[in-house]
Amino acid sequence: MKKIKVEDAVGTVLAHDMTRIIRGKFKGVGFKKGYIVKKEDIPELLKIGKQTLYVLDLGKDQLHENDAARRISKAISGPGLEFSEPREGKINIITPLAGLLKINVEALLRVNKMESIIVATLKNTFPCRKGEIIAATRIIPLTIPAKNIEALEALARETGPILSIAPYKSLKVGAVVTGSEVFNGLITDDFGPSVGQKIKKAGCTLIKKILVPDDVKAIADAILELKKRGCELIITTGGLSVDPDDVTRQGVITAGANVSFYGSPVLPGAMLMISQLSDIPVISLPACVFYYKQTVFDLVFPRVLANEKINSDDIAAMGHGGLCMNCKVCHYPVCSFGR
Repeated sequence: MKKIKVEDAVGTVLAHDMTRIIRGKFKGVGFKKGYIVKKEDIPELLKIGKQTLYVLDLGKDQLHENDAARRISKAISGPGLEFSEPREGKINIITPLAGLLKINVEALLRVNKMESIIVATLKNTFPCRKGEIIAATRIIPLTIPAKNIEALEALARETGPILSIAPYKSLKVGAVVTGSEVFNGLITDDFGPSVGQKIKKAGCTLIKKILVPDDVKAIADAILELKKRGCELIITTGGLSVDPDDVTRQGVITAGANVSFYGSPVLPGAMLMISQLSDIPVISLPACVFYYKQTVFDLVFPRVLANEKINSDDIAAMGHGGLCMNCKVCHYPVCSFGR
């Protein structure tokens, strides 16, 4: 830190906050610590009584916090991500579209073990809205050796993007609502207010919904009809428990689908089944989706929209965080469920 004349301070970094007072109107910070002095600032600095300044003398091998944050953001981010302007050394990383957040967790850990660099993110596979802040970064001190940032940039070149967004596709969806009690009108069909609303909110189109009784052939025929109509995702509901009358699983298999897995360590939603009919994913949901606000469907649906192939390892990993707390006021996805 050194003391220099205001007129000679262009391009230097302020070492402390400077107060500005406008009588009767304003009293506060006029220039913040870490601010890089510009030519047009000189008259304003003189007006607040500053003839000399204490500034940071940045050598060739040092970076200011704002410049460091810009380089970190660019290095760790995949194509299309956007950045806020630096504020007090911090930059927010923003997704310009809705999608699934993908993080190279191992590489992120290596970054956060680097000296004086931090990157804070949302959790991997977080379902993001358009314009959402997905991460933020800064350095801890006001300046950092350039070699530290160069090491991070080398790591990012080695690993590829540490942060990226898998954009959601707008799918044509077909639904098969099973249950003789629903088919015969004995109870209300609750598909629309529950799963149907989530399909619509995700920007997908429900091509057709078919009500069928608990009958293997009827279920299989309905699935094949939806396939013929060009549905890119088929959802079945109900009929997945151990009751002998629950035959959805057999109906899906009879339609020619291959079951990828049946059962998940997620509550609500333990009886989830996911199958593949040619290139069409078939998500079979237990009846709990009609009762609980958030279920296993909320964990797997975004991943299907992001064109991910969900395997048994993915489902097994959902057990960690797979217990919904059924909070009186639901804040999902800003909670531990699925995280």
